[in-house]
Amino acid sequence: MKNIIYLIVLSFFIQLFPAQAQFAKFAKNGVIEFEKSVNMFAILKPKNDDNIWQKEFYDKFKSTQPQFTKYRSKLYFNQNQSSFKPNEEDNNNVKGGWWGGNTSQINEVATDFSTSKFTTLKKVFEETFLVKDSLRKINWKITSEVRNIAGYNCRRANALIMDSVYVVAFYTDEIPVSGGPESFTGLPGMILGVALPYEHITWFATKVSEISVEPKDLIPPTSKKQSITLKALKEKILSSSEYLKESLKSFLL
Repeated sequence: MKNIIYLIVLSFFIQLFPAQAQFAKFAKNGVIEFEKSVNMFAILKPKNDDNIWQKEFYDKFKSTQPQFTKYRSKLYFNQNQSSFKPNEEDNNNVKGGWWGGNTSQINEVATDFSTSKFTTLKKVFEETFLVKDSLRKINWKITSEVRNIAGYNCRRANALIMDSVYVVAFYTDEIPVSGGPESFTGLPGMILGVALPYEHITWFATKVSEISVEPKDLIPPTSKKQSITLKALKEKILSSSEYLKESLKSFLL
């Protein structure tokens, strides 16, 4: 009798697990809403307390402005493409974005995973550049740390880009697309969270909608100007003013 009961229970579990696997969901199309958060107090903090003008400006800024500026964006994606689009209204209304570089959210990025290429409409203060290049190769190191972001289980990965920018990313294999916000890609699943601890900036998904994406939402940005590569953009910035040189990293991210 015990053997019969054991066989019945075993048969039940054998049938149950394939059924569960059959109904497991993996999003391959959709729209992800991101929020970028910039710690303006940390970015603007004077490096030298002896500079009275900077200290007075910083103290006034802290007393009149919020510590964090927030920017919304959307990432449209399917298995072969993605398009990261900032909310233009935020850049017009949020105070702090006038510092340029990483303190705003202005880059529109289209990624083609099938060709490993990207197209970015990148603003460098008053000038706009159309950058076309190969995807950045990031040497990610996946860790055992996990967290839940926007309802998805994510695993942490760390990397160093541009020789000195430390990146922490959280990706989910529940969305089997190797994409992410801005130009962060290259993990075995969609990146739903990015932190640049020493740059005082984060991007985190706030909502994921598993819906069909219209072809028009994946069209790469265009410009009347001739496109350039990231290397050419870097050389152009380096040949410009000293102020732009100091902001080089933020414009090349």
